Amino acid sequence: MAKKLLMLVGDYVEDYEVMVPFQALLAVGHQVDAVCPGKKAGEWVATAIHDFDGAQTYSEKPGHRFTLNRDFDAVDSAAYDGLVVPGGRAPEYLRMDERVLVIVQQFNAAAKPIAAICHGAQLLAAAGVLQGRTCSAYPACAAEVRLAGGKYADIAIDQAHTDGNLVTAPAWPAHPVWIAQFLAVLGTRIQH
Repeated sequence: MAKKLLMLVGDYVEDYEVMVPFQALLAVGHQVDAVCPGKKAGEWVATAIHDFDGAQTYSEKPGHRFTLNRDFDAVDSAAYDGLVVPGGRAPEYLRMDERVLVIVQQFNAAAKPIAAICHGAQLLAAAGVLQGRTCSAYPACAAEVRLAGGKYADIAIDQAHTDGNLVTAPAWPAHPVWIAQFLAVLGTRIQH
């Protein structure tokens, strides 16, 4: 059965972390509404490509434009079956939007599936939904997970962790297992 999913994005969302799950979830038949505060359907957000080039942290390069397909102001969390929070720089400032925090809290309170990757944990921490939960994230966000009362899952960059309705991963190399675990929590079955 197809699910209706909400994806919270903003400018400089990580390119792969928005494009790949958006397309993969559509490919298996789910509806994905991508929204950004202050923007409407048909508008776009800039993306950034984060790569691991051997420096002390990831590098950032310009990405693609990602077109939104739903108005943020029209979001009613009760109408959705799950939430997707990509990483990149967007969660850093999206967490300052009170309505975004309320949306995340509503999904959590309803125990609906939530998938967050990389810096998406910053939004979960700010929304106060990590207390007593185990959450993976980009290693630079480990402190935020812990300060929010969560346990940081220190896993390989290509792995994911599920804690009840919460599916998290460190970065885009984890897409195959992160998306698979999220689909399992959603109850999506893929047959070969």
